[in-house]
Amino acid sequence: MTLIEQREIALVDLLDRLLAGGVVIAGDITLRIADVDLVRIDLNALISSVNARVPSPFTEVLS
Repeated sequence: MTLIEQREIALVDLLDRLLAGGVVIAGDITLRIADVDLVRIDLNALISSVNARVPSPFTEVLS
């Protein structure tokens, strides 16, 4: 076994680490029939935690 296989991380710890640094998720989905593109969806998301040093960009919209 390698070092990575032996190490166990709780899901909560993994989410905490990911949100502390931020995560970018990107993907493309294309629905095609007979080599004709019918629907194309581009997905882009930035997931990050919000704290005093990194304020939410939506505070002005919600007020």
